[in-house]
Amino acid sequence: MILYLHGFRSSPQSFKARLLAARMAELGRAAEYACPQLPASPQAAVALASRWIEANGGERVALIGSSLGGYYATHLAERYGCKAVLLNPAVQPPRDLEKYVGVTTAYHSDEPFEFKREYIDELNAFTVERITQPERYFLMAATGDEVLDWREMVAHYPGARHYVIQGSDHGISEFADYVDPVLTFCGVAAAA
Repeated sequence: MILYLHGFRSSPQSFKARLLAARMAELGRAAEYACPQLPASPQAAVALASRWIEANGGERVALIGSSLGGYYATHLAERYGCKAVLLNPAVQPPRDLEKYVGVTTAYHSDEPFEFKREYIDELNAFTVERITQPERYFLMAATGDEVLDWREMVAHYPGARHYVIQGSDHGISEFADYVDPVLTFCGVAAAA
C-alpha cells in the first residue's frame, strides 16, 4: 500500500500524484494507492494520514511525500516504521510557511483556504531532528528547486538513499522518468 502526501496548496490533482496513480493503475494495483486531499491544519493532515496508515497495514505502508508532504512523511515514517520517498521535501516548514499565514488559494482550484497562525505551532510538533533508520528513506532533491534548498534536504537525511537531480524544479517536471524507481523503492515491482 502506498500513501502519497501532497504539498502545501497542492492536491490529489498534482502532476506527480496523477502520474503515480496512472502507473499504479497500469500495473493493476490502483487499489493499493491513495492520495487524499490533506486539510490545511497540519494536525488534521497528520491525523488523517495516521488513520489511513493504521487501517492499511502500519509499517507495511510506503509513504511518498512531496514538499510539505515530505515533512509529514518523515514524521509518519519515524512513528510507524514505514519506508518513505521524499520529493523535494520541506525540512523547516515552520520557518518557510510563516509568510503564508492568512487566506490563500490552492494550485488546482480557485477555492480559498486559510492557513492559520496556530498551524505554525502544529508544524513544530512534527519536527524530526534526526532520522533513525536512514535505509527507510529515499530522497529526491532537485538542485533547481526554486522554493526549497536541496542542500538543506540532503543534510537532513544523512545516510539515506539520495538522488540529486541536476537542475529541474520544485515540482520535478520530469517526474515521469522517476516513477518506476520510486515505486520499486516502495516495494512495487514496476515491470509491466
